[in-house]
Amino acid sequence: MTLLGYDRYCDEVVTQTDLLRELLRGADLSAAVPTCPDWTLAALVRHIGGNLRSVETAVRTGASVDAPDEQVPDVAGPDDPTALDAWLAEGAARFADTLREAGPDAEARVWGFQKSTAFWARRATHDLVIHRADAAGTVGADYTVAPQLAADAIDELLELVSDPQVAASSPRLAELRGPGKSIHLHATDTEAEVAAEWLIELGADGFTWRRGHDKATVALRGPLADVLRVFYRRLPADSERVEVLGEAALLDFWLERVSLG
Repeated sequence: MTLLGYDRYCDEVVTQTDLLRELLRGADLSAAVPTCPDWTLAALVRHIGGNLRSVETAVRTGASVDAPDEQVPDVAGPDDPTALDAWLAEGAARFADTLREAGPDAEARVWGFQKSTAFWARRATHDLVIHRADAAGTVGADYTVAPQLAADAIDELLELVSDPQVAASSPRLAELRGPGKSIHLHATDTEAEVAAEWLIELGADGFTWRRGHDKATVALRGPLADVLRVFYRRLPADSERVEVLGEAALLDFWLERVSLG
């Protein structure tokens, strides 16, 4: 399931990058990022920009890319804010231009995963959406995200952890089972057309998920941006911004095994 078109994803890579750059303007890039242990804001920028450049290179050249390209021009030191900002902006623009030209049906092999350009455009979009939350939390800024974009980010995470290729690279995902157990996500601030509710059902052989409203073993309720942040482990599940009803331990069990970015 995807709510957004390919061109929208390419556009969002630039839009989300610009929003991130605005957050970081004047910030101390040596500040530690609480939601990304061992990273500073500068390291966060290099991670994001490196991912964009790696995918762009793989799509443009057809070569397999196995490591992020985090080489920033050393203008006034490796963490120079001006150099990092320009490098990030250029990487986003090149990514969008290259993927638009390639179209949604091309293929690229990055970090061992052979996926379509449609996949990589969507993945880059949500990598930025979530890491923008990391940056906002670090600098003490508000975090907002368009409802359709936030809902699609939750869809994408569920699709990724359902992917056998992804699951094979993360053994803890195999533990996501439990007959008769279920998790309900419920956004409380969206219009009906966004359909921002999900049901995850755990079984003996794994889990399934779908959009929809139903009773569950545990429910996570709150504004969509906050449900998104909890689901991506950028906000604690016991935050006052959300409400957990039922077996909170089941939600914790899920969150401890599902991590991305």
